[in-house]
Amino acid sequence: MKIMQWAGAACAVVFSVAAVAADAAKTASGKQAVTINAAELKWGDAPPSMPKGGQLAVLHGDPSKKAQFAIRFKMPDGYKIAPHWHTADEQLTVLGGTMVLHMGDTMDAPAHDLTAGAYHFLPGKMHHAAEAKGEVVVQINGLGPFDIHYLNPADDPTPKTETAATPAPKTEPPPPK
Repeated sequence: MKIMQWAGAACAVVFSVAAVAADAAKTASGKQAVTINAAELKWGDAPPSMPKGGQLAVLHGDPSKKAQFAIRFKMPDGYKIAPHWHTADEQLTVLGGTMVLHMGDTMDAPAHDLTAGAYHFLPGKMHHAAEAKGEVVVQINGLGPFDIHYLNPADDPTPKTETAATPAPKTEPPPPK
């Protein structure tokens, strides 16, 4: 019986030390674990730089800042993203549906059908386009800030607030840091 008590006490000490070490590691790095179940995702409209109809959920980080991020992007059936490129590398994992990824400068460029479970690494500045067959959910991981540069400026859905009759105000570049 005494052996069982000593073993129980030893286990309690080991678990306590492990818990204290885990808390110290969390506070030392400033990072915390993140757990989100699919039902808890908060979907919102995609940013104005993406075609209307897409939805976005941020899993981790802030895609507008220079840091690691993880987002989910939901595309309705037939959704298309015109040929474009991103400054930074990105990693795509298809979670549902079929995403057609065109590698090149047009929607007619050679394509890959990426189905649920597929993974694709996309180097920064590589030209590509995408479309959805059925509803598609894709997870995108990368280093922010996330950006999109359309090959044809007319394809950029970002609202235009300036007209030819109203020239943009002149601004000075920011001072060097």
